[in-house]
Order: sequence, then C-alpha cells, then structure tokens
Amino acid sequence: MQDERRLAVLRAIVEDYVSTREPVGSKALVERHGLGVSPATVRNDMAALEEEGLITQPHTSAGRIPTDKGYRLFVDRLTTIKPMTAAEKRAIATILDGAVDLDDVVQRSVRLLAQLTHQVALVQYPTLSGSTVRHLELVSLAPTRVLVVLILSSGRVEQRLVEVGRELDDDGLAALRGRLVAAINGRIIADATAELGTLTAPPDDGGVQDAVVDVLVDAMSGHRASDRVAVGGTANLARFGDSFEVSVRPLLEALEEHVVLLKLLGEAQTGGLVTVRIGHEGPYQEFASTSVVSTGYGPGDEAVGNLGVVGPTRMDYPGTMAAVRAVARYVSRILDDA
Repeated sequence: MQDERRLAVLRAIVEDYVSTREPVGSKALVERHGLGVSPATVRNDMAALEEEGLITQPHTSAGRIPTDKGYRLFVDRLTTIKPMTAAEKRAIATILDGAVDLDDVVQRSVRLLAQLTHQVALVQYPTLSGSTVRHLELVSLAPTRVLVVLILSSGRVEQRLVEVGRELDDDGLAALRGRLVAAINGRIIADATAELGTLTAPPDDGGVQDAVVDVLVDAMSGHRASDRVAVGGTANLARFGDSFEVSVRPLLEALEEHVVLLKLLGEAQTGGLVTVRIGHEGPYQEFASTSVVSTGYGPGDEAVGNLGVVGPTRMDYPGTMAAVRAVARYVSRILDDA
C-alpha cells in the first residue's frame, strides 16, 4: 500500500509539473489530487521519493520536480496509453487521407505529429532495403517501348521507360511479365535483385528481358530513402526554452544532421511498440534534457521506418505516446492499402 501510495504521489507530481512548469509542493498535491492522506504523510512520501532519486528539489524551500529516473518509473508504470479523442482521430484521417504519394504521406505525417504533440516531429522515410516487391506491371507504350511499374511494400512506386530494341507483341509482353513476377514478387529487395541475376532469357528474346531486368535492378537499388528524415515543428523548441538545461542552439544544430536523427529514432520497432528514451538514456549529450518517443510503421507486421517526437523531459508522456502510435498506425494502414 505504501509503495502504491508513493507511486500515486509521483504520478501526481509528474502531472502537475508537466501542466504548470512549477515545482510541486505537498499542500498543492493534497488539494488537487485527493490523495486521501494528510499533507504530513505526503511530505514523508516525497522525502522517500527524493531519497530514491525519483524527485528532486531544484531550489531551497521550493517544491519538487521529477528526475529522469522519476519520469522513467512514471512511463514504465503507465497501464494504458491515453486514447485519442474523436476530434484528434478525425484530424489524422482528414490530413493523411489527402496524400497523393509516399513523399506527401511523410510530409503530412511530420506536420501532423508536430501539431498534435507541440514537439519536434521526426519521420524516417521508408527503408528501401527492407521492402518487398508487391507488384510489377509492364505496359506497352509503343512497339519497342515499355513502361515498367514497380510497387514496393514501403509504398514507393517506381516507373521507368525501357527501349527494348525490337517489337514486342502482347503475348510476348505477358510472358516476360510472368517470368519476372515469378522471380521477384513477395521477395525482399536483395533477394529479388539476386533472383533477377539468375534468370535465363528464351532463345528468341533478342535482349528484351535483359533490358527490362537492368531497369528493374536500377529501380530497386538506386535509392537511399532510409537515410532521409523529415523534420517538423522545430519552432516548438522556443516554447520550452526554460525547460532545457542547455542552450537550444546545440539542439537545433543537431537536428540538421540526419545521421543524428536516425540514431535518435533508433531501430524501427514492430508490433506497435512505442519506445520512450528519457534524458541521458539517449545517445547524444546535446539531447540530455530531452525525451524521444518513437515507434515503427509499415504494412502488416513489417516495420519499414520509424517516426516520433523530440521534446523536453517535462512532456505529456501519455498524450505524446498516443499521438505517435496513432499516426504510425494510420501511415501503416495507408501503406498496407497502397
């Protein structure tokens, strides 16, 4: 009972400090949260929490604020992620449903995350190397010209024109497509590329298959989309200037480096798992006064990229985690339907 009560006191301190930005005193806790015990008991609980390193007193005679360790316990003991409101769900659907292609999905997602959380939003472009081939189409545009349309599980669509060198009728085009689809459909990029290298063309092919294979291999290996991260809401850092123990300038400079952003987001998580890294748990000293909330997204159970937010450790963790998870799920659904 004592441990549960102290956890309730810690939860109340976190919630009040996030809401007010002011150190929290025992009297305020009793008045606001109806803890069912006296201020003296709350003061004893606060002393115990401070001794455990979960809260600290920033100034003499001031109230208490959570430490990184306190935030970590608070997040770890969350039993549920706060559900999104109906209005927030409608906003997500309205903004993302209007996307016209993958780049538009990413850009809309990063703006949406920044608006929902009032933090800096990060969305990694889908990892091409982990994608699988979802669909291949060959369209005859002229007797010797073919449009190759390749659709990957990441949602990326590649279209290439090929001059095949000789006339190709509908039956020949269908037969070529059948051989290529059998070789690459459902395979990850690396395996599909390797399989294309083993294909043998029919004796009367006249170099048509090799020409199309060369274009397909180029389409599957010619991008480094996973090295790109879209960033939105950096202006939100100004709202939290007094929440950081360090200058905002190093944060802004670090946010310009995509390698830094990729490391901040970490490995793409599957299964809807939301990861929270608090303060010094992160990989960079410049971000020691921030927390990163992230999760993976992708079609089905496949994670092809990560998205998340960066903000001060004094953030609304339940609300931020809910927004990150909801946007990831919606983006995943868009890719699944592509």
